[in-house]
Amino acid sequence: METTRPFRILGIQQIAIGGLDKGALRKLWVDTLGLTAHGTYRSEKENVDEDIVVAGTGPFKVEVDLMQPVNPDGRPKVHDPALNHVGLWVDDLAVAVKWLEGQGMRFTPGGIRKGAAGFDVCFIHPKASDQFPLSGEGVLIELVQAPPEIIRAFEQAAASAAH
Repeated sequence: METTRPFRILGIQQIAIGGLDKGALRKLWVDTLGLTAHGTYRSEKENVDEDIVVAGTGPFKVEVDLMQPVNPDGRPKVHDPALNHVGLWVDDLAVAVKWLEGQGMRFTPGGIRKGAAGFDVCFIHPKASDQFPLSGEGVLIELVQAPPEIIRAFEQAAASAAH
């Protein structure tokens, strides 16, 4: 197993919270906790109707997706578990996916594709298999290609912290 990782996880890009009623989620996250409404996304194919809210600003803002299923009996079940997935900024998604596959990581079907926020994404499957012994250990993990300005901001923050 190769141990030299040819990519970096920069930080959290998003978390996705699911429920049968995104209105209740919005009441908690926007009305009560004060996150800012940012947009919406709906996909019949992905069985999701979501409100996108954010905490923080600039390159360090974190997106919180408040998701409810379009069809509660359909799949994927975006509301079960309630913490649907965690999105991580990665500096080189294609390199990360190739290297992780070589380590035996299981990914969900679909490969690298455009995500709801317009960035290239790929999902690590929450469960391992005989063929792919590595997984998200029960958590769906979205790897998100960081744009150049996000990569620079994290590099500058790391350089400042080192001094």
